[in-house]
Amino acid sequence: MYNFFAYMARMKLIKRWSLMKSVNDENIAEHSAQVAQIAHAIAVIKNKRFGGDVNADRIAVMALYHETSEVLTGDLPTPIKYYNPEIRKAYKDIEGIANEKLIGMLPEELTGEYRSLIALEEGSYEQTVIKAADKIAAYIKCVEEMRSGNREFAKAEKALKKEVDSYRCLEEVAYFCDTFLDSFKKTLDELE
Repeated sequence: MYNFFAYMARMKLIKRWSLMKSVNDENIAEHSAQVAQIAHAIAVIKNKRFGGDVNADRIAVMALYHETSEVLTGDLPTPIKYYNPEIRKAYKDIEGIANEKLIGMLPEELTGEYRSLIALEEGSYEQTVIKAADKIAAYIKCVEEMRSGNREFAKAEKALKKEVDSYRCLEEVAYFCDTFLDSFKKTLDELE
């Protein structure tokens, strides 16, 4: 009996933004799906608009698994996770251990494939795109909360906008932001 996918099914139980009052709660399954959509779009833009040759489908799947460790660790709030370099490093180590524990819950013939999806190579293009998509998705969450009148997300929205902007050095990220981000500020009627 292998428990990997039973743990993955629990992603829907891990709440994000635990220190903040949300109008709409978000879990890591929902967040990961949105990050996968955004990362896929960024990779497709790289290929179609800027002459790239990256595997957009694989990047999307990697993004689906980018929060995998949190089924064991929970979602540590950003102010704690990034409080100082020692905590950041310790938490990265904990995430790595959690990911390896989860990968160990697969039949041996599947572990290599899933390790390559879950344990992203530091500094790789895939990791960079997924990090950018992760920040964009978090920024979108803040925009949605602010649009709903929730000022609790005002500081996070400003901070995340700066982080998103730091990824604009990738022309495909800049294109995604310029082309799609403002639409998240609209109501349903305004989208029509």
